[in-house]
Amino acid sequence: MTSGLWELVLKGIWVTVQLLVFSALLAAAVSFVVGIARVHRLWIVRFLAGFYTEVFRGTSALIMIFWVFFVLPLAFGWQLVPMWAGTLALGLTYGAYGSEIVRGALNSVDAAQVEGGIALSFTPWQRLRLILLPQAVPEMIPPFSNLLIELLKGTALVSVMGMGDLAFSGNLVRLALQESAEIYTYILLIYFVIAFLLTRLMRGLEKRLKAGVGQVPEKGVSQAELHRPETSGVGGGAV
Repeated sequence: MTSGLWELVLKGIWVTVQLLVFSALLAAAVSFVVGIARVHRLWIVRFLAGFYTEVFRGTSALIMIFWVFFVLPLAFGWQLVPMWAGTLALGLTYGAYGSEIVRGALNSVDAAQVEGGIALSFTPWQRLRLILLPQAVPEMIPPFSNLLIELLKGTALVSVMGMGDLAFSGNLVRLALQESAEIYTYILLIYFVIAFLLTRLMRGLEKRLKAGVGQVPEKGVSQAELHRPETSGVGGGAV
């Protein structure tokens, strides 16, 4: 490929990364807000959160992109640029899936610990912040990692709006060179590399968060040292 075509692909990678970051941030915010609402003590809050989840899980991300980009301007009289239309559609859609991850992780925390917080006169916000989230968040990372990879692949849908992401740019290069196999192989490998880097990043985050709540040893501390009984006296006998 010529330098100009490579530059087009690099611009497509940059657009894809930007879209991934923006939509992932929105999806994360939606996931926590809706997921926490799913376990709220008020039934109306749980109902509204559940309704949102079912609506966005039951609709196609591609159709949601069409709706945000083409229907919203007709309803409200203003047009979102493709980047923000894609961010809104993908963030709201994948946030609905993420909310189920948050809900499941919160419900997995031992009820006895929540009862302990009640016994200590913790407010619901204190129980959430000090008891539930510190234990639930590390358990959310593996499914969130999978969801992030799915979101990366979902960013290719924005090419239907003419947005110059990696998929759109790759198709332009294919049309210019008339080389489908070679170009699509390159694009496939680029998506794989980005996904692999995201997986390694999320795995490192998972280890760090689990170490913070004592689920895995900190760096440099062996399992034997963690489980070694306390000793006292000259002979080092167990107390």
